[in-house]
Amino acid sequence: MEIFMSILQLLAGVGVFMAGMKFLSDGLQQSAGRGLRKMFNKLSDKNLAGYGIGAGVTALVQSSAATSVMAMGFVNAGIMNLNQATSIVLGAKVGTTITGVIVALSAFGSGGFSLNMFFAFVSVIGVCMMLFSKNDRINKIGLILTGFGLIFVGLIFMSGAMKTEPIYKFFTDMFTVIENPILLLLVSVAFTALIQSSSASTGIYITLMGVGAVSGTPILTTYQAFFLVIGANIGTCITAVLAAIGATTNAKRVAFLHVITSVIGALIFTVLLLICGKPIAGFMDGTMKDLPGWRVAIFNVVFNLAYTLIMLPFVGQLARFSKIAIKDSKKEVHSVLQFIDDRLLQTPTIAVAQVQKEVFHMAAVAKLNLSIAMDAIFGYDVSKLDTLESNENDINALNKEISAYLIKLSSLTISSSDEKLVGTLHHVINDIERIGDHAENFMELAGAILQDNAEFSDEAMEEIKNMYSKVDTMFEQSLNIVETRNKAGLKSIADIEDEVDKLKQVYNDHHILRLHAQKCTVESGTYFYDIITELERIADHITNIAFSIDSPTGTQTVV
Repeated sequence: MEIFMSILQLLAGVGVFMAGMKFLSDGLQQSAGRGLRKMFNKLSDKNLAGYGIGAGVTALVQSSAATSVMAMGFVNAGIMNLNQATSIVLGAKVGTTITGVIVALSAFGSGGFSLNMFFAFVSVIGVCMMLFSKNDRINKIGLILTGFGLIFVGLIFMSGAMKTEPIYKFFTDMFTVIENPILLLLVSVAFTALIQSSSASTGIYITLMGVGAVSGTPILTTYQAFFLVIGANIGTCITAVLAAIGATTNAKRVAFLHVITSVIGALIFTVLLLICGKPIAGFMDGTMKDLPGWRVAIFNVVFNLAYTLIMLPFVGQLARFSKIAIKDSKKEVHSVLQFIDDRLLQTPTIAVAQVQKEVFHMAAVAKLNLSIAMDAIFGYDVSKLDTLESNENDINALNKEISAYLIKLSSLTISSSDEKLVGTLHHVINDIERIGDHAENFMELAGAILQDNAEFSDEAMEEIKNMYSKVDTMFEQSLNIVETRNKAGLKSIADIEDEVDKLKQVYNDHHILRLHAQKCTVESGTYFYDIITELERIADHITNIAFSIDSPTGTQTVV
């Protein structure tokens, strides 16, 4: 029973530790959402910039695997090239070491005062902030504190379990038997691949070092810990490898780069450590005698920083090598999506920014179709019918894909502001899809006008052009309002919509007068009324899009 309870406590500790990392990651992402988005908006071909972005993002999401999967998503969507992805992957390996540094803080405290316990108590403060405050910013900070504290609660559980005789003896015996550096490395690869987190496995190794120091009999040596850390760096690649299944060729290349850079780094340091690892371990044992966990954390930082900086100048060569290793596939199907990918869902705050861009892409296609259809009416020319139909198919596909993506986003942990935006975009894409349908109706009208040999008078044509000009201006302004979230522009949209409504009535009256004066035929008059009615309905949809920033359904609240 003692063994069983000790195992339960150890597993509970691991579970709470990983939950803490998840909460900390979610809180940091929500708090720094705009910062994360700005980072990726500053993507350039400069390797150092990509390296910094990779390190910074990973420090926030607490997972190099998550950042690599995110890079795969960007490459899969065609937003990022291989060189950029490679530098980000290298930077991610440095960013993930922050977790080890946080865990190593548990070593501080003396004279009965446990910093470990103090940090664990922070989780209570965080939970209280989330329970008793409705302020979004305070809730985000509360989530960060809760996650931070739970990491140390997990460490206390794990440390307590490891101090029990059965578990302590198990680990001591295991690392006595597994002394071979290569075998240690392989064991760590397998263990990290199983839990899919190098941060978690490194945290466990740091805890093992600390428990051994307290007991007086080390569970594992600093030299052994070196190879465990190196193995963890390879094992974490399993997440990217799994995410590469079903991805584009370039996304698979990113996963390959994640693996190959880790393997190269492991080979370099394994050779170095086999030659001079024991003197280095001895030096660290002497200088950090009472801080065993810090030996692991510092080595983790130095190891990842050193080998990634060595590889950084060779980003181009690494990217080319990945193209040689993974050949282009002829079976890849073209996707209408340009900005979103399911792999980006691992980082919700980035996924929200990308789905918004995809909505603007859909709006651009609908606006283009509206322009094509109106040109067909103005020029009595339906030669671009195939182009319009192809675009309409894309609009329908985008509507379906974006809607499904928004549903997936809704189930994730996102900030209240992003939650509102996701709800808003559901309505926006429906309005955009309806505008696309109206454009299709216009093309059908253009075909009927051409078939009936109907022509508009110069006055009627000018009125249609004037009304369309106002609708086109509204469309441009509404998209800008949604992108900038600038409510000041809503008054202008409302005013133009009122003007369009009035023009419909005025132009209808003019049309009746022209019929009486026999300036227009009955056939062309019918088409004229259909066109101005369609334009007025499009103006309504455009207004809904603009006012979605104030009300998810687009209800007007500004007069």
